[in-house]
Amino acid sequence: MSSSQRPGTWRIGRVVGVDVLIKPSLLLMGVALVLLFAPRWEDRSDASPYLLATVFVVSLYVSVLVHEIAHVLAARAYRMRVDSVTLHLLGGETVIEGESRTPVQELVTSIVGPLASLAIALGAFAAVDAMGYGTTSDVVWSIAWVNLLVAGFNMLPGLPLDGGRVFRAIVWQVTGREETGVRIAAWIGRGTAVVVVAVSLLFRGDSRDTVINLLIALLVAWFLWEGATEALRTAGRAARIDLLVAREIGFAGAVPPPGAPTLSADLRGADLLRAMAAHPAEAYALVEPDGFTFGVLTSRAVDETYRASRR
Repeated sequence: MSSSQRPGTWRIGRVVGVDVLIKPSLLLMGVALVLLFAPRWEDRSDASPYLLATVFVVSLYVSVLVHEIAHVLAARAYRMRVDSVTLHLLGGETVIEGESRTPVQELVTSIVGPLASLAIALGAFAAVDAMGYGTTSDVVWSIAWVNLLVAGFNMLPGLPLDGGRVFRAIVWQVTGREETGVRIAAWIGRGTAVVVVAVSLLFRGDSRDTVINLLIALLVAWFLWEGATEALRTAGRAARIDLLVAREIGFAGAVPPPGAPTLSADLRGADLLRAMAAHPAEAYALVEPDGFTFGVLTSRAVDETYRASRR
């Protein structure tokens, strides 16, 4: 198992230098989608409708991979490390090390995924116009519409969707508080989960389609609710990390031990933790911007301050 591979996943290769992983649930969803879409082509082609549905589902998963690779390329443009891309039951996930440093970075790395899906949809629609009527064009048309729906759904302003991250970035830019954007977008994500189930109950077809649609809606709602809940937990951790201010935690006037790594007394939050992680030590010399020594910061003091903020 490679360092980027997580338990419960299979590695199927590498794209643009990152591992592509799949979860077994992807195959289960693939089978379900084939069974769901095959009847669409039963009376419209001499080819097996299940073969056509399989081609459609594989094309859909390739589209999801392109969506995720767009996130990878944007993150790398900002020199962020990307460990892997995982395709799972309800789409994909790009594992990016660390958090965005600015609202603009968060917005760009988030919005490129839906834009990639939109580009696939527009390209597929253009291809259909060039093909004319036929089985192949019908499959491509379905791919176009699904990618259009994926782009639209992903841009809803609720976490964990890409649109929720875009909304978070906008609120972060306006208020200067990332946590505020996370909390609002997470609650919108929870609300979206409820709406998805409600809509599936309103639009009913025959009993078979109703059951399938409800099951899919419940899976999507579960994904949204869990993702939003995790975002709220992350917001709480981020808020506690923001309370870590080197100048306030440090011991002013104390003499640093010999060889202690140097940190700026103005460091705070995640920047402080990153600086400490880059130079692990029991104690650090805190210095002012003019180079004078402010005092000493200990790892124990940082740890105790974080733990106290959880109470």
